[in-house]
Amino acid sequence: MLAVAALISGFVFGWGLLISAMMQPAKVLAFLDIFGDWDPSLAIVMAAALAVSAAGFALAKRRARPLLAEQSLWPSKTDIDRPLVIGSVLFGAGWGLVGLCPGPALENLATLSPRVIAFVIAMATGMVLHDVWQKR
Repeated sequence: MLAVAALISGFVFGWGLLISAMMQPAKVLAFLDIFGDWDPSLAIVMAAALAVSAAGFALAKRRARPLLAEQSLWPSKTDIDRPLVIGSVLFGAGWGLVGLCPGPALENLATLSPRVIAFVIAMATGMVLHDVWQKR
């Protein structure tokens, strides 16, 4: 049942990206172009996502136990450390250079664009290298 819930959540997320046009790298890059032809629509999408997720987290925290799991898995680490900052910088650099983050990149695979395929391969390679590094 948990897999079905994850599938439905991913489907809703994907539709949200599609409807808001946030799977288009040009749209994201226009948001990052603050000194040029700036497009604030990504900020509106982020604010709406924050409002929806804040309401969802507030409801989830009131429950003693999740609907589809044995226990809640809230993060225990809250400090800002070096790995968090380095990871954030790498994520932001990749996002700013290409205009894609992981969700829209996976959704854009449907276009069969060589650029997107190369990005997803590089992203997956980075994820694997991170896992190898963490296990060392």
